[in-house]
Amino acid sequence: MPSRSPSRRQADNEHLRTRRDHASELAEDYVEAIAEIVERTGFCRVTDLAERFAVSHVSVNRAIARLKRDGFVEAHPYGPVHLTASGSRLALHSRDRHRIVLEFLRALGVSEKTAALDAEGLEHHVSSETLRKMKAFAVDRATEG
Repeated sequence: MPSRSPSRRQADNEHLRTRRDHASELAEDYVEAIAEIVERTGFCRVTDLAERFAVSHVSVNRAIARLKRDGFVEAHPYGPVHLTASGSRLALHSRDRHRIVLEFLRALGVSEKTAALDAEGLEHHVSSETLRKMKAFAVDRATEG
């Protein structure tokens, strides 16, 4: 079997990271949404999530089943969805990442509407190193102005 060149292995690793990021994206978006809905209304239902993400109840139920399997939520048929301690930690982590990316984009001068849309995707795909640099940049810009 031929060995792969270093550049090919590096490309494989880069794609692996992207696939891993995509795999966690759904969980992060859902737990963040559940936390926000609970903060706003006191509880979260499947219908709230279906409306939030503009998807069917079936899609939400499948996502909730995965989140339940992974230990992020507790849910019973026709009942509200509750975050577990692990789900709450992930929601806080996701919210923080989102806020940092959003503040960074604002510091660059990106319009509010575009920054909000872009932050939703970027938050899932930046490394911890990049996130630290984004945060430092945004903080520096805020203290200058």
